[in-house]
Amino acid sequence: MIISASYRTDIPAFYSAWLKARIEAGYALVPNPYSGKPSRVGLRPEEVDGYVFWTRNARPARAIFETLAADRVPFVVQYTVTGYPSALEQRVPPVETALADIVSLSERFGPRAVVWRYDPVFWSSLTPPDFHRETVALLARALAGSVDEVTFSAAHIYRKSRRNTEESARQSGFDWRDPGPEEKSALLQELAAIAAEAGLRPTLCSQPELLGGALSPARCIDAERLADIAGRPLKVRQKGNRPGCLCAESRDIGSYDSCPHGCVYCYAVEKRERAKTALKRHDPAGEALLP
Repeated sequence: MIISASYRTDIPAFYSAWLKARIEAGYALVPNPYSGKPSRVGLRPEEVDGYVFWTRNARPARAIFETLAADRVPFVVQYTVTGYPSALEQRVPPVETALADIVSLSERFGPRAVVWRYDPVFWSSLTPPDFHRETVALLARALAGSVDEVTFSAAHIYRKSRRNTEESARQSGFDWRDPGPEEKSALLQELAAIAAEAGLRPTLCSQPELLGGALSPARCIDAERLADIAGRPLKVRQKGNRPGCLCAESRDIGSYDSCPHGCVYCYAVEKRERAKTALKRHDPAGEALLP
């Protein structure tokens, strides 16, 4: 099985000590996000086809990456860098820090080991279309040669993320909107062309209705990329987690409502105070991420 760590929370940034201990123990307990019933997920090298990490700060997980590389377990880091103002992303590392980390990871583990995510593209008075065009151009130039792919998505404002977004807009005095598909697709295609000009392959995550231009469908849990890194084929099947998702089958070991980065549009956090409390309750020696 491919292990996803994690699209529900930022394990590398906040829970690396726990994951390191669970890899050493050979398993983790993962509660079902709906029923709460825990299940045992094997993490011994012979049980894992590879890892996909989702993060805005991979530096605390560097020892884990070194261990996986020594055990010849392939991994990919899906690394989000957007450069948005702090009113939208309250506690993420500075852009310069994240870029330096990506370059360092690429130099150590190879450019196939890291995918840059400019995700999601959020329409607001703080991030108008020109902001996105200029920022993508700047970041793409900085990462050219260190990564070979950038993944985009248009922000999907779910009910729980709408509450956080509207609260932040009132507090920080910005406006935001959720444009129609034609406007979304037009800007995404512009950003894709900018990235392609810098030598990166632009992909779009699980939004087939917005594809066009240089954009191709993303495979965030990418068995082919992991196989390239491993130097051997992986026997896994495609099993996306929503319509239009082309990801390989994986097992996510994270928990919702546990990432305290404070991104206003986040689909994985319903209440930001709950995420801060979850981090305080977290036991790095526990079998599960949260008690």
